[in-house]
Amino acid sequence: MNSSASLTADQGLNWNVEQLYHQLAPRLPNLSIEVVSEIASTNSALLERARVATRLSFEGDLAQVRRSTESQAFGRRTADHQPCLLVAEHQTQGRGRHGRVWQSEAGASLTFSLAMPLSPVDWSGFSLAVGVALADALDPAGCAGYASNTAAATTPWIGIKWPNDLWLMPAGGASAEGRKLGGLLIETVPAGDMRLAVVGIGLNVLPLSLAHAQASSGFACLQEIDPDASAPQVLARVVVPLVDALQRFGREGFAGFADRFAARDVLRGRAVQAGAAGVVGSEALIRTATGIEGVAEGVSNTGALRVRVPGDGLREVMSGEVSVRLRPAAGAR
Repeated sequence: MNSSASLTADQGLNWNVEQLYHQLAPRLPNLSIEVVSEIASTNSALLERARVATRLSFEGDLAQVRRSTESQAFGRRTADHQPCLLVAEHQTQGRGRHGRVWQSEAGASLTFSLAMPLSPVDWSGFSLAVGVALADALDPAGCAGYASNTAAATTPWIGIKWPNDLWLMPAGGASAEGRKLGGLLIETVPAGDMRLAVVGIGLNVLPLSLAHAQASSGFACLQEIDPDASAPQVLARVVVPLVDALQRFGREGFAGFADRFAARDVLRGRAVQAGAAGVVGSEALIRTATGIEGVAEGVSNTGALRVRVPGDGLREVMSGEVSVRLRPAAGAR
């Protein structure tokens, strides 16, 4: 078994690495599973390993490559393009989109990165597909009918806030406000004829003392809907569906996830504000200085957010270029 684990005695977490390996290895040959007590960033570590492997393939000087990584938390593999699941009980420099800091707490947060070589025809909508896989694994029932705004959820459910956040939505209809439950950071680097996708996941499992400093929407945790939730238990629930989803995305692209995303889209029908970014109009890319405001109308077949702008028609906001904030609907207090 090509896996390693480093567990902290004070946390006493049992990650069941061997069981995870036996579940994942048939899907991912040459898989490495590693659990570390502390690391700066799981995404950064896996990206640097891949870059080192690329340099090695060109330079051929393994000794020099190893010297360049002596101070890094690289675990058993110092240079690698192979699949890897890297779990950290605590990240000291966790990252979100656009360089934002992702805070976490040992035992209360689940932070991990999964690296897999992929070669989809189109990467568009990748983060939405990952969000669907996580939400379906954590909350199989979801909120039937939400997409048509005709049904009210009777229990809290997990929604997806475009382009890369999971929100815990309260019982209620389409106007209910949610709180951030987790986030994704997806990065890729060349890996031979393919690209290595590094999918970073951060989920709030237990209440965080840091939550007040992290998001204006407020923070939620999985313990609110699953009193027995723990970081290892949540990892075991999501990692196999995540691997399956990434492989399916490689075959089908976003089309294989579009309907399931629509059922969890928390922006659909809501007034939104998109910050300064690239916005696709009918003919060209329009650069906006102050952003746009309108009503979200789902996503395109490439995963771009569609916003109906009063007096200006439908615009498509591209993932990775904008920050979207919920704006209170008219008459809301």
